[in-house]
Amino acid sequence: MPVKRIMLMGALLCAAAGASAEQYRHGRDAGEPGRFDYYAVAMSWSPAFCATHDDPNQCAPGRQAGFVLHGLWPQYEKGYPQECSTERLSPRDRDKYASLYPSPNMIGHEWSKHGTCSGLNPAAYFEMSARLRDQLAIPAPFQRPSAPVRTSYGEFVQAFRAANPRLAENAVLPFCGAGGRFLSEIHVCYDKRGASASCGASEVRRSENTCRKQSFVLQAAR
Repeated sequence: MPVKRIMLMGALLCAAAGASAEQYRHGRDAGEPGRFDYYAVAMSWSPAFCATHDDPNQCAPGRQAGFVLHGLWPQYEKGYPQECSTERLSPRDRDKYASLYPSPNMIGHEWSKHGTCSGLNPAAYFEMSARLRDQLAIPAPFQRPSAPVRTSYGEFVQAFRAANPRLAENAVLPFCGAGGRFLSEIHVCYDKRGASASCGASEVRRSENTCRKQSFVLQAAR
């Protein structure tokens, strides 16, 4: 086989491998509606978001938001699907469910990126989002604290399991920012029916890696 042809084939294989790795890192798998392994309910710690953003809805002075819904995300055991169809939200659904989120601007993005992969129609997807959000009991120390709260990874998870005895093992995962110093978000995992389920092993590792310090801080609500 000519040397040039061998070199060309090698370059194409490398490019394909690079594209595959890039797709996995960023979750760029268009996927098919309804074909995924489990759900993650992403709940952002609003004080962490508002420490670096000035959203007039979420971060208005005196709002004192704590955990807020980021989204209901279909997940694979490794990675996640996104933008599985071009189905758009009706104005009626947009108006009815926008208040689920800390900012009404989020609903279109969450539906197009994640909701279209659920296999549900918009009303069923947002109703499930609301139900799973509302059934999660937030431990008392983490409900809109007026002062920063320092906790360890184990203490944080145990507090959620004590407040929610039916949670599966590894069903609640904290994620930290600023090099592991501050809590930024939690993921709470469920099966397709909405029953508590363990998050994927890759997400458990990512959680432990982002919150790798001995302790982290929940910034005060404001």
